[in-house]
Amino acid sequence: MQGRTNFIFIVADDLGFADLGCYGARVPVSPVLDAVAARGLRFTQGYANSPVCSPTRFALMTARYQYRLRGAAEEPINSRSRGSTVLGLPPDHPTVPSLLLDAGYRTALIGKWHLGYPPAFSPIKSGYEEFFGPMSGGVDYFSHCDSRGTHDLFEGEHEHREDGYLTDLISRRSAEWIDRIAPSNAPFFLSVHYTAPHWPWETRDDAHVAAEVKDNLFHLHGGSIHTYRRMIQHMDEGVGWILAALERHGALANTLVVFTSDNGGERFSDNWPLVGGKMDLTEGGIRVPWIAHWPDAIAPGGTCEQLCMTMDWSATVLDAAGVDADPRHPLDGVSLLSVLRAPDRTFDRPLYWRMNHRQQRALRRGRWKYLKVDAHEYLFDLPADERERANRGTREPDRLASMRADWEAWNTTMPPIPGDATVSLGYGLEAMPQR
Repeated sequence: MQGRTNFIFIVADDLGFADLGCYGARVPVSPVLDAVAARGLRFTQGYANSPVCSPTRFALMTARYQYRLRGAAEEPINSRSRGSTVLGLPPDHPTVPSLLLDAGYRTALIGKWHLGYPPAFSPIKSGYEEFFGPMSGGVDYFSHCDSRGTHDLFEGEHEHREDGYLTDLISRRSAEWIDRIAPSNAPFFLSVHYTAPHWPWETRDDAHVAAEVKDNLFHLHGGSIHTYRRMIQHMDEGVGWILAALERHGALANTLVVFTSDNGGERFSDNWPLVGGKMDLTEGGIRVPWIAHWPDAIAPGGTCEQLCMTMDWSATVLDAAGVDADPRHPLDGVSLLSVLRAPDRTFDRPLYWRMNHRQQRALRRGRWKYLKVDAHEYLFDLPADERERANRGTREPDRLASMRADWEAWNTTMPPIPGDATVSLGYGLEAMPQR
């Protein structure tokens, strides 16, 4: 198949940076993705726009800092937002899929949405021709019910009931969509947003757990590292089904396949050597895997140290498709197309974050990271100290002051955090040194 570039953007949910074999996992859980990385390009300094689910997804969809939209101030959007006309992705805001759809691409989201509830918000209202999956953040893998016990599996904007393990349903639907769309020779953009390995902790063989967790989907009383790893294996196998569908139609070479996670790992993530996790602006909360596979443009077997975050990959998709941004909503994301083709030609890319939770702020600039948690400030030399244990702030006060000023200048360009924004409980920072 020749013609315009196709795109498959695969997002895992709460997968830590080091949870895949190609990123240092201690056991072989991801043979498919490891092979994809070996045939493509693996980024070692890539980040999520946020350490929590829905804010990152706002950035993924818009290629802009999530802080520009009210709904992204929720950390994250939760089921109490049902019925809200404010807490979601505004249908009139241009998105990557809406811009591609207008340019002649076929578009679909198969998997998690988590950007507001119907009738005000939905994937169909934001550029996807087709949608299959849950609207909320976390659902049971078998009953497909959310944390309030509400059934949450949709086909388009209509509730849909279908038996099966959700990870497999997402994988099979994705492969079937490719089988249906690829023969038309129209270019396509497919978002595959897994809920794995997000809680509840259920493998294909754990249907009995659904009754046990229906009143507490957080599953605080169960799960294990073994279950978590098996959930990753199921997702990895499904990625193989999707790639096989591309191969069946001769579309693999001309398709940019991107794999990542929406934020760092949670609870059972074996994320050595990083510390912290979901909800944290420590490395464990925001550094994530980024794998790119595109035989027509990417040389196999490479690694890249380019600093990047979620919205940069969204900008890359638009650049590779030859589609311009809406001038009313200029992109904050920066295209990575040049480093996909020449991984050693990295460029300067400062990255900024802020969180309502514990009043966190962070800036990554070159090898240095500025971090503030509550009233405590830190300066880390990350290549020398990925675990963020050696606070260099007192040794290099001028650098600390410069990075603080840089972050504060950036923050003035963003809307303030609304006073009524909510923060989910149940997550927390690993104890940081208080000095």
